[in-house]
Amino acid sequence: MSGRSAGFRFIPGGTTIEETAVDYQLIIKVAPFFAKAAWSTVVVSFLSFALGLSIAFPAAFCRLSQNRFLQIPARVYVSVFRGTPCLIQLFVIYFGGPQIGIQLEPFMAGVLGLGINIGSYMTESIRGAILAVSRGQTEASRSLGLNKFQTMRKVVLPQAAGLMISPLGVNTIALIKGSSLVSAISVLELAYTAHRFTNSTYRPFEMFILASTFYLVIITLTSKAIRNLNGRFAYEK
Repeated sequence: MSGRSAGFRFIPGGTTIEETAVDYQLIIKVAPFFAKAAWSTVVVSFLSFALGLSIAFPAAFCRLSQNRFLQIPARVYVSVFRGTPCLIQLFVIYFGGPQIGIQLEPFMAGVLGLGINIGSYMTESIRGAILAVSRGQTEASRSLGLNKFQTMRKVVLPQAAGLMISPLGVNTIALIKGSSLVSAISVLELAYTAHRFTNSTYRPFEMFILASTFYLVIITLTSKAIRNLNGRFAYEK
């Protein structure tokens, strides 16, 4: 009974048998493995975020462009990757890729799939922030002799940066939670670790509660960092 919370279950005949509800000793024993998996989740999320952001900025500018050769591909990218499930996109990359000569390790396939997917959402977040800057600011800078590039770099983007933080923060939280999808292609992160230990211990409650706890810690710390960054931009204004 040590380390476990016990309960009682009735069986036919009116008797009861004791059953364990939560095995705390098991949780303590496997916690280091989950901590390692949590770090893997952080790395996957960070790399996917970086990839998504590197895609999102050019795609957002293409979406804002008057050139249809730039605008249409960016619009198709956003529509396709926001309009189809991320899990299916991961399957296409990991399982379908070898058919066309692209064979990736699970980790790389996971980062690529999550990055491309979240990039489509970040594209719209960035585009929305840029469009939220008063048009009068653009007109005033153009009247002072600044060209389009100078106006965007010196006037629009500095003001839009603060407006991007909240929506990009929402995208980041969604990305961290969505990183559990890469368990479907055998990436060793929290969800995959929980599944693996469930199969070996037959204790799904403890395993998934432990995984949820680590997710909650990661997301709480990330949310706090986003709030601090948002507050810093608000203070500078």
